[in-house]
Amino acid sequence: MTTIKSNTYNIFIEQNGFIAIHKFLTKKVYDKYVIICDENSSQYCMPQLLLACKTLNTAEIIEIESGEKNKTIETCIQVWGALTDIGADKKSLIINLGGGVISDLGGFVASAFKRGIDFINIPTTLLSMVDASVGGKTGIDFEGIKNHIGSTYEPKGVFINIAFLDSLSERHIKNGYAEIIKIALIADNTFWNALKKIKRFKEFYSKKIIIKAIELKNNIVKKDLKETHLRKSLNFGHNVGHALESSFIKQNKDILHGEAIAYGMLIESEIAFDAKKISKKELAEIKKYIHSIYKKISLSSATKKLLLEFILHDKKNEGSHLCFALPKSIGNFELYCDVKIIEIENALNKE
Repeated sequence: MTTIKSNTYNIFIEQNGFIAIHKFLTKKVYDKYVIICDENSSQYCMPQLLLACKTLNTAEIIEIESGEKNKTIETCIQVWGALTDIGADKKSLIINLGGGVISDLGGFVASAFKRGIDFINIPTTLLSMVDASVGGKTGIDFEGIKNHIGSTYEPKGVFINIAFLDSLSERHIKNGYAEIIKIALIADNTFWNALKKIKRFKEFYSKKIIIKAIELKNNIVKKDLKETHLRKSLNFGHNVGHALESSFIKQNKDILHGEAIAYGMLIESEIAFDAKKISKKELAEIKKYIHSIYKKISLSSATKKLLLEFILHDKKNEGSHLCFALPKSIGNFELYCDVKIIEIENALNKE
């Protein structure tokens, strides 16, 4: 088992087991345990968790529908209502068992209920293991805008069981792998070079890769929890990526978060090249690797228009300035707060 210390909690990474969470639940006793899950984590992960942790056999279970389209205030209201009905209070523990939607929404629910109750994350997807469950960001989508409402509220622990990933499809593994590519591109050139050597998708979620990705993100978060400067680097690919995701959801088109972020990194790398922040060779290197993993996305003029509209509402903007985190050579970044719409349009037309 590997333990990574964050600001106020620990991240425990096990290849296959529940030793860390069993110790946590034995050490700190709560009056009530509430597991928030979706139909997938309920079916594939819940039985293993309950078998390993007898303490949770009496836990209340709140199951929500999976998918980004359900990461809304309406779902939160339903969960808050269920928490109220079962008598949850300040001495209750919320256990988020699931992917990124569960981590984001469950954390936000916990941060607001009774003005904040304890919660832990048990991520069950690669996306939630390396990104959503780590760092204390919680949130929901509002009026179609990604993570428009949320809070910074840290869990009491993150408990990763890598064996959960064996039940995921290749597409959903690649969904999380985009965040691993992102952290390498803005934080560690050596890690990036190691990723480029990976040939098989099952290597995308080796314990070594997962630990390195979490360590890189955690090191940034510990220095800037509230995202005043350094943590903004983690937004690379997300201005365009989130806008694309919102555009697809509005049009009832299918796209996963990581697929949108992969596309976002392609476009934002084009912007970085046009702004003379990365070389032509580096741009080609980034595009070649991302294209080798993700299917090419061709956008209609209507989708491009929607995408640009959503970018104007991005939570990272400052006044009229569109603030991007762009690569400044591979493994480094620059916070660039004056991207013009025309620059985004030009980059979109090149992909």
